[in-house]
Amino acid sequence: YIATDNEAIRDHAHSIGAEVIMTSQTHISGMDRIAEASRLIGLSPETHILNLQGDEPFMPLDIINTLTSHLSSLTPIATACVPLSNPEDIASPNEVKVVRSLSKRAMYFSRSVIPHEFTASHDGFLKHLGIYAYSNQTLQELTTLEPTDNELQERLEQLRFLDHGYNIFVEDYACVPPIGIDTPEDVERAIEFIKSHE
Repeated sequence: YIATDNEAIRDHAHSIGAEVIMTSQTHISGMDRIAEASRLIGLSPETHILNLQGDEPFMPLDIINTLTSHLSSLTPIATACVPLSNPEDIASPNEVKVVRSLSKRAMYFSRSVIPHEFTASHDGFLKHLGIYAYSNQTLQELTTLEPTDNELQERLEQLRFLDHGYNIFVEDYACVPPIGIDTPEDVERAIEFIKSHE
């Protein structure tokens, strides 16, 4: 399903045969929108939900399949990351960075450079990919949590999860990262990518 409050998106989605759920215009995050959509279509609490952000249209299927396999009572949320080595990308606030524990649990997400770089090696940086897996029950719980200062400051909804004590498993994705769309330049890259795969 595509969950949106935008009629132009709805009309385009219908034109390509996609199923659309129209939601409220008041949501502050994609997660809140998906939670409403899941209630509207009556999903059961145990249903696994994949939250794929609209700015990540080329997310490979193998990431999607891998993330759902990690869900459990101890790991209620799963997401993915790729290595980040380009200095411009590392410094860019459009590239969300993640720091993990040894067990691949997220410790923090930021638009700033994390971890701090004392050398110029550009090793050890991880880019967060805009995809989440969770059960519908977990999703509904998350949307009842109050937004946190960290979430609002960074404009990253996943910080709400961490601030309220939820574990987030962050899986490695070893292949070339999919093209995300955050800037006008990214749109041009996406168009070229589509043309090269026609």
